[in-house]
Amino acid sequence: MIYFNNAIQTKRELLTRIIKLLKNGELTEKIDRIPLIMRPKSKHPIRCCVHKDRAVLKYKIMAILGFGVSDETDELTPLRQYARKALEGKEKNSNFLTVVDEACSSCVQVNYTVTNLCQGCEARACQMNCPKSSIAIINGKAQIDHRTCVNCGLCQKACPYHAIAYLSVPCEESCPVKAIQKNDYGIEVIDQEKCIDCGKCMMACPFGAILEKTQVIEVFQAIQSGYDVVAMVAPALFGQFSESPAKLVNSIKQLGFSNVVEVAEGADITTQNETREWQEFVNDGKPFLTSSCCPSYTALVEKHIPSLKPFVSHTLSPMIYTGLNVRKQNPKSKTVFISPCLAKRSEAAKSDVIDYVLTFEELGSWIAAFGIEIDNAKEDALNSTISIEGRGFAQSGGVANALKESLPAGSAFKPLAIDGLTKKSIGLLRASSKKSGLHNFIEVMSCLGGCVNGPCSIAPVELVKQNLAKHLSEIKSNNRVAIES
Repeated sequence: MIYFNNAIQTKRELLTRIIKLLKNGELTEKIDRIPLIMRPKSKHPIRCCVHKDRAVLKYKIMAILGFGVSDETDELTPLRQYARKALEGKEKNSNFLTVVDEACSSCVQVNYTVTNLCQGCEARACQMNCPKSSIAIINGKAQIDHRTCVNCGLCQKACPYHAIAYLSVPCEESCPVKAIQKNDYGIEVIDQEKCIDCGKCMMACPFGAILEKTQVIEVFQAIQSGYDVVAMVAPALFGQFSESPAKLVNSIKQLGFSNVVEVAEGADITTQNETREWQEFVNDGKPFLTSSCCPSYTALVEKHIPSLKPFVSHTLSPMIYTGLNVRKQNPKSKTVFISPCLAKRSEAAKSDVIDYVLTFEELGSWIAAFGIEIDNAKEDALNSTISIEGRGFAQSGGVANALKESLPAGSAFKPLAIDGLTKKSIGLLRASSKKSGLHNFIEVMSCLGGCVNGPCSIAPVELVKQNLAKHLSEIKSNNRVAIES
């Protein structure tokens, strides 16, 4: 679940400050002062000292400019130099996540530790149940020898006072494919050969040490250069705001986009093609078909479960179909997909119809930096030909529901929704590739709850679901009135 905390607030403040400087044409002139302004000497530091706090902010700003920590060759290079490179469109590292080593230094690779709740009881249950004799009683308190401890957790289960705590490394524990681990210096490193760009490590890190490298500069430059820049908004967007979708669309146009297109129109095309493909699968006697619109899932299959490849739909994602439609209308337009998803950056990079990807966080900061009040915006007409099912694609079960509605009555459609990629659900997927079960369509979404709970969302998932349900109901009602009139 997405929640608001100080690390997230810092990232959004940095985004807003940088976009304001871009808007005012002051990026290279004032960017070096951002760490000093946000972490003045008069403010109590978060880490050991104000200088480390400022260093962390520097590397987070580099990520917003599109650079990773590994792009730094000289620590004395000022931020304004990176800003110039970004504005000039210099080529950057292709990886989309970066670990800020200055911020990644507090988690330790120790799973169990004895707290001051230990009563030094006579039972010595922790010591007696340790299979490696790793627990000693010193000065009347239990202590764990981490050199021999195998992290089995039996001591924690045995303690009657709950005095033994489990200390996780949040990013490592959240990763469903074990793609992140500490190096010899205690810094987390992402293994790109394993990573599926799900963003769970970024969400889990309490220090905000894992960041996505943004394309904010590129999008801003494209708009300023006079290109026909089209914003393609993911179906999950409308749930992020309480204001009406019609006002939100107008607000996005105020940022300089020439047009705003709902990717839900591409979702309807995905539904049509995937329905046809599922029918062919069933007629050919194949056991099941899985969805293909979640790029984290398709990366999971490619890198970790190749036995599932024959069962993955060949239908393109809503993003790609929408991009093709936009390019058909104007081949020279620049397409910007706006979503809550990190993995869409990878999918977009492999396509030739999506130029840039912005996240909901980046869009929200952009709207804030421009001082746009969504509630005061005009209402732009929405595309009345888009189905409610297409607009509901972003929720877990949404893809399966859209297929069900498009199939003829009486079809033997038996869907299963994999709601979030976890170690457990991945095990279920592995098993499904070896035997056919009760289901002939498997919808897979990396995020719990679906795209509405993506790693770069700006609102809690339950609120997003409420907003989306309200907006879809209003859109459905408005469409019905328009038809009747």
